[in-house]
Amino acid sequence: MSKIFIIMGKSASGKDTIYKRLLEHKELNLKTVIMYTTRPIRVSETDGVEYYFVDEDKLNELKNENKVIEHRSYDTIHGIWHYFTVNDGQIDLNKYNYIMQGTLYSYGQIRRYFGEENVVPIYIEVEDGRRLMRAIRREQKQKEPKYAELCRRFLADEEDFSEDKIAEYGITKRYSNIDINSCIKEIVDDIKAYIADEDTAVST
Repeated sequence: MSKIFIIMGKSASGKDTIYKRLLEHKELNLKTVIMYTTRPIRVSETDGVEYYFVDEDKLNELKNENKVIEHRSYDTIHGIWHYFTVNDGQIDLNKYNYIMQGTLYSYGQIRRYFGEENVVPIYIEVEDGRRLMRAIRREQKQKEPKYAELCRRFLADEEDFSEDKIAEYGITKRYSNIDINSCIKEIVDDIKAYIADEDTAVST
């Protein structure tokens, strides 16, 4: 059985960049899974690339069809934003390895759905001050910067990614994103090791 690698970490830890850089490593042959969200699309985003941008009616429709694998909601100052993964035919663990982005909570749900042995956490860490500066620079590029939401999310991360919760989900390996090239190299090496172990298991 193949693996699903879940990239996670606090906001502005570099998850998006690391995710995109890992996809450039064609030798890993990682397939992507496009998640769904009801939040507004950002200037730099394209529907069907970063996410499928849908409304709550669509979310409820997919729930009624029992197609939602994992779902989490955020009560933002702009209203409730939903993020979720759908069983829409994108994932086939009999054929491919996958890479996704998520939170601790979504990681737990995906792990329960597909089996703990098939889901691998890749937890990214960055010092809080460095993360905050990155988040501000990113928000400044938006047509209408939402600084209040940035602060809310930054503070919420302290609870969502508390040390107790990290331990609860059994995550012991962490990847420090101080130098992104070194961080990516470490992740690539580990993914290769997982894939090699999987190939060995299949051949025996």
